[in-house]
Amino acid sequence: MVYLVAGLILFLGVHSVRIVADGWRARTLASVGEGTYKGLFSIASVLGLGLIVYGFGVARETPTILWTPPAAMRHAASLLTLVAFVLVTAAYVPHNGIKARLHHPMVLGVKSWALAHLLSNGTLAHVLLFGGFLAWGVLDFISARRRDRAAGTQYPAGTVSGTVIAVVLGVVAWAAFAFKLHGLLIGIRPFG
Repeated sequence: MVYLVAGLILFLGVHSVRIVADGWRARTLASVGEGTYKGLFSIASVLGLGLIVYGFGVARETPTILWTPPAAMRHAASLLTLVAFVLVTAAYVPHNGIKARLHHPMVLGVKSWALAHLLSNGTLAHVLLFGGFLAWGVLDFISARRRDRAAGTQYPAGTVSGTVIAVVLGVVAWAAFAFKLHGLLIGIRPFG
């Protein structure tokens, strides 16, 4: 569990700099340059993610069960992860109405993904991992919306074609992950 917690602290910590120290981030970017900052950020992120993956794998070997979720929560999790994939895809597809309306669909996608996994799993490792990401997502979304208001950020209007592309790509990515990749990469097949 130590590796999982250390990984979460490192990964979510570096991703929380804009939440807790945006001024420091701006000064550091100016002093070391964007390339160096992004390089250090990437190294810390990869190290944190590696610790999370390793620590979560170790914790799954001897799970501490806190509760047993009802079977219906698997259906809710499937729906929420579908929404999460569409939201994350919308963060990258240009000119879509989802991003135009929600402004930060990546963070909302992370929140949906984390909530889905909290609803359908009841071990301590799941609570730490997905609860940590959900808490981070809530704080990051609030922080990002506050920065948008302060900067007067305007998001371009979406188009029907951009929105359709985002939804279709998100659904296809979700289906590939849910029916094939989740089992191969995580070892759990959500649909059998």
